[in-house]
Amino acid sequence: MSRINPIDVQKALKGVNYPADRDELVERARSNGADETLVDQISDLDRDSFEGPDEVSNALFRQS
Repeated sequence: MSRINPIDVQKALKGVNYPADRDELVERARSNGADETLVDQISDLDRDSFEGPDEVSNALFRQS
């Protein structure tokens, strides 16, 4: 996967209870079968905690 898209992010983070920290997001994305590229991008986010999925998406799409 070269470019992430909102649907992939939504599927990867399905079931996350917010607020959530970056490690929780990475763990959930892996357990939901997300592409390793997306998992790596979540892992590389510069924030430690997210209040909701919109904050995660904003951070991901700013860096991609």
